[in-house]
Amino acid sequence: MKLLIVEDEPNLLSILRKGFAENNNEVSVAMDGKTAMEMIHNYTFDVVILDVMLPDVNGIEICRRLRAAKNFVPILLLTALGTSENIVTGLNAGADDYLVKPFKFGELDARINALYRRSQQETEKIDTITIADLEINGRAKTVKRDGENIVLTAKEFKLLYYLAKNTGRIVSRDQILDNVWDINFDMNTNVVDVYITYLRRKIDKPFSTKLIHTMKGLGYVIKP
Repeated sequence: MKLLIVEDEPNLLSILRKGFAENNNEVSVAMDGKTAMEMIHNYTFDVVILDVMLPDVNGIEICRRLRAAKNFVPILLLTALGTSENIVTGLNAGADDYLVKPFKFGELDARINALYRRSQQETEKIDTITIADLEINGRAKTVKRDGENIVLTAKEFKLLYYLAKNTGRIVSRDQILDNVWDINFDMNTNVVDVYITYLRRKIDKPFSTKLIHTMKGLGYVIKP
């Protein structure tokens, strides 16, 4: 996991950093709220371990700001304030879990792993697109049709995933070039048509129902 630990107590921060690093996690640290916000804005973390009492922006406010910005990274709050009112405040601000100080590292580690597993499961659900009997997993980059695994190249997968995210919508060749190849192609190139042909051989040809359709003069659409 990629973890961010936000804690202003040096001794505790050192213990947590060492413990999580020894468990083969990639650990980053911040000792104040402002630094933590900048790091979360600039980097991707799997879980944030966030102390409530920080010298500038406190942990509750950081939770509120992240959730208001539609950042839903899993957050576990560390708090010395174990009253129900304080815990409820933290959860209502957007935290996913909490742990009251002092605590055992083993319990914190178990809770962090549980948060990570849950977030991975949710991400996988969000990243799975189903069109008729075709199933595309954007996270695992796997494709199945009628329960059969279909092996695609990286570019074939990216093209299929782009079409699938626009299920039922016609996308032009120019749109496909912009979103799948990410570079300025000669718009007269037939690379899109070539890769559509590759996809059809794998996605449509072995099956009775065709999913990838050409809309003459407009582009392509994938639909049941």
